Amino acid sequence: MAKAKEHYFDISAKLDMMEFKNALVMAQKEIVGRFDFKGILAEIELNEKSKAVTISSSSEQKIETLKDILVARLLKRGLSSSILDESKKENISGGNMKIVYALVDSIDKDEAREISKAIKELNLKVTSAIQGDEIRVSGKSIDDLQKVMSAVRKLELKAPLVFGNFR
Repeated sequence: MAKAKEHYFDISAKLDMMEFKNALVMAQKEIVGRFDFKGILAEIELNEKSKAVTISSSSEQKIETLKDILVARLLKRGLSSSILDESKKENISGGNMKIVYALVDSIDKDEAREISKAIKELNLKVTSAIQGDEIRVSGKSIDDLQKVMSAVRKLELKAPLVFGNFR
């Protein structure tokens, strides 16, 4: 009798940078056309090398409005708003201020543990193993693996999750 085949998939995090750039361009176009930003500093800039977005304006309220515009464009392009992680807030010249957001494009150790714990709590016949910045989930039943995918998608995580290598 043949042994049942082991199936698996990998959970990783990947930010679609082209979609992000498209959302950023659309947000910048919207800002140029808005009357409430006429004559004041209102910028959203991407630093691709350091994977950061800087939002600058005349007040914290204006910065929040700019962030809301960017988030709306991200959501329209199928990207999560949780990829923006506030890392630094500071005053700049002329009474203006800026906030720097780091772009989240990997699963950190705490989120990896949270995902593994959630998978164990499902009480399915699957195993999960953290392999660097990926998590491999394996099991004999494809249905069980699909239940795991569904459950992991429902978790409130920062990382933009991608399910790959389904075999």
